[in-house]
Amino acid sequence: MNAMVKVWDPLVRLFHWSLAGLFLANFFTDDGELVHRGIGYAVLALLAVRFVWGWVGTRHARFADWVPGPRRVRDYLRERLAGRSRRQLGHNPAAAVMILALLVGVLLVGVTGWLQTTDRFFGEGWLEELHEALAYAVLGLVVLHVLAAVGESVHYGENLVAAMIHGRKHALGQDAAGGEKTAPIAASQVGGSITREE
Repeated sequence: MNAMVKVWDPLVRLFHWSLAGLFLANFFTDDGELVHRGIGYAVLALLAVRFVWGWVGTRHARFADWVPGPRRVRDYLRERLAGRSRRQLGHNPAAAVMILALLVGVLLVGVTGWLQTTDRFFGEGWLEELHEALAYAVLGLVVLHVLAAVGESVHYGENLVAAMIHGRKHALGQDAAGGEKTAPIAASQVGGSITREE
């Protein structure tokens, strides 16, 4: 049996699925309606909680653990295209860029929606069009994100969607047969034993 380690804490998982559900739900509510605005405010509140958790949360929730620099992204993409990329416990650099784009996109959708309720921007057609365009752009990113998660799940032999439900992933070095080789060091080692994070 492959060893499993805790990667995604409950708050990260709750945030992920709540954000996805609320964002998609707002496509089925009318703009300007109380329900639409309420969902929008809930999304902004979720983003605020996630931002704080990105600084004080568990290891793989922290921005310092998964937000990459340009060089890491470039190196990862080169290795991925060459078939030499290594499976990672947290987000790989390409996935991290996608997640940052999604978070910024959702934030912009929320802010442009809120601005339409203010006296200064109420009834501004250009802002309504921008809000709608941003929402559809984020929806496009969501589709790419889902396809990438499925593709990476097949590539590495690990169900990443399920991992975001129960929070556990195979320890590094425990890839399924046929998958690519991974780094020989497990999640965290203290005296040679894997530390499981909650």
